[in-house]
Amino acid sequence: MDVKLTQPVPLIPPPPRLERIGDKRKVQKKGVNPLLSLFAGSIAGGVEAAVTYPFEFAKTRSQLHSKAPGQQGIVQLVRDVIKSEGYTGLYTGCSTLVVGTAFKAGVRFLTFDSIKNALASEDGKLSPLRGLLAGMVAGAVESIVAVTPTERIKTALIDDAKEARQFKGTIDATKSLIRTGGLQNLYKGLASTTMKQSATSAVRMGSYNVLREKCKTYGMKQNTATTFATGALAGTITVYATQPFDTIKTRSQSAAGASTLQAFRSVIKDSGAMGFWRGSTMRLGRLVLSGGIVFTVYEQIVSIVTAARQKEATKKF
Repeated sequence: MDVKLTQPVPLIPPPPRLERIGDKRKVQKKGVNPLLSLFAGSIAGGVEAAVTYPFEFAKTRSQLHSKAPGQQGIVQLVRDVIKSEGYTGLYTGCSTLVVGTAFKAGVRFLTFDSIKNALASEDGKLSPLRGLLAGMVAGAVESIVAVTPTERIKTALIDDAKEARQFKGTIDATKSLIRTGGLQNLYKGLASTTMKQSATSAVRMGSYNVLREKCKTYGMKQNTATTFATGALAGTITVYATQPFDTIKTRSQSAAGASTLQAFRSVIKDSGAMGFWRGSTMRLGRLVLSGGIVFTVYEQIVSIVTAARQKEATKKF
């Protein structure tokens, strides 16, 4: 009987299990490039600030008034501004916030991603507690580097606009504040701003990280809709958890300026304990939108740039 011999099919043995696990861990642990974090975060912050600014304006104006806003309401406040200043009045101080938000968002994502890469486990995951810590440090850094001076100028402009204007614009306001109180005048309210920003960033980034991991656990697709919804929910949580810090910060950064303790006392005197949540409705509108926008834009830019780099690397080989 003839026996037909066939050539053995060469098989490439799979690499050892330990090596595969090690490679997988290395790929998962690899974080976002620092420059990409800064770039994507800055673009996302600028877009978010421009879209949601009217909410920020109304929130800030309501916090600066003592008694009237509580009686007339946010809607009436907006109507009065439009009637007396036109629709452009709702964008008073907008350019300052857009530039400042772009800068601070870039710093926030750069700091958060850097700390996240350092604290993440071997499989690339970040525990809720470590996520809060990373967000808190990121908030403190962005407060000192970018938030305090830009918020001081923006708040002073909005406060100034409700009466006879003494500032002609952002540059004039900056020069005037420095002229009357020195460079430290731009850092009025640093303590309250840092407390607010650290708490906000910790809750926002931390809750987003937890929600994102939960989505992955339940097998939900990580698309634009999921990212926007996750970011919006994180924004909602952030508002009610950190509103008192925001109210104190706003009072301390009014045109006249005040210490953190003075701002705290003025809120209690004018509105009682519930006054710390004044402006939360408008802040909620802004942070729900901004949370969805900023995380969606950030994730999209990172995804596009990363895919482009991988494609370019593939071509070289």
